[in-house]
Amino acid sequence: MVDRTSGVPAFRQVATDLRRKIDAGEYAPGAKLPSERELIDTYGVSRPTVREAVNLLRSEGVVDVEHGRGVFVRPPSNIQRLARARLSRDARERNEGAFMAEAKAKGFTAASNVKVRFERADERAAGYLQVPVGTDVTVRDRVMRADGLVAQLAVSRLPRELTRGTAIEKINTGDGGTYARLEEAGHVIGSFAEHVGARMPTPDEVSLLQLAGGVPVLTVTRVAYGTGGRALEMNDIVLPASLYQLSYEWPAD
Repeated sequence: MVDRTSGVPAFRQVATDLRRKIDAGEYAPGAKLPSERELIDTYGVSRPTVREAVNLLRSEGVVDVEHGRGVFVRPPSNIQRLARARLSRDARERNEGAFMAEAKAKGFTAASNVKVRFERADERAAGYLQVPVGTDVTVRDRVMRADGLVAQLAVSRLPRELTRGTAIEKINTGDGGTYARLEEAGHVIGSFAEHVGARMPTPDEVSLLQLAGGVPVLTVTRVAYGTGGRALEMNDIVLPASLYQLSYEWPAD
């Protein structure tokens, strides 16, 4: 039963208790949780309260809801995003840069939907890309999935003068992706910089990432620079905070 005098919303109390039972192994990975009716009787709450609790657990990546079948405990699936060699030339040549490398390391199947469009650089994009406001840019908008579930959103912007006549302006950029095509065109990548933040998601992000209300996202703006210091690409990445662990390693000397 929930404690009505605690000041904690009933749905959060239900979610906390279910999460505790899952962590304790009472409900193992892949196990089906009790039915709505059983949870209503166990906690003495309403159906909407049970559904709010389940939605909270789903948004945290703790359970999967399969309509017509029930609610199942999700196997641990945190994706470690290790900033070390994930964008190395060697990894890119093996077609294992970034998200594909994470998929291989964690054993999930990666897939993405890509849309390509063109726009004028606003003040923010112009600042990162070191170009005048209004410059033509190529935009690659990707929705990335892990085992069929949306795991991250990524929107890359590049000065169009670098992409004209290349596969960067196509859906399929080929092995090695955008960075390989840039280097084939003579724009050798010398370094990357990442700017990490956290915020509440936009309504579109809530829908695409299937987030419950109140769940934050991590943001990473990555800028790729050429060997001469020119900005070649900016990539705005949005990650569900419940799904990712950001890890950074670098030499001490």
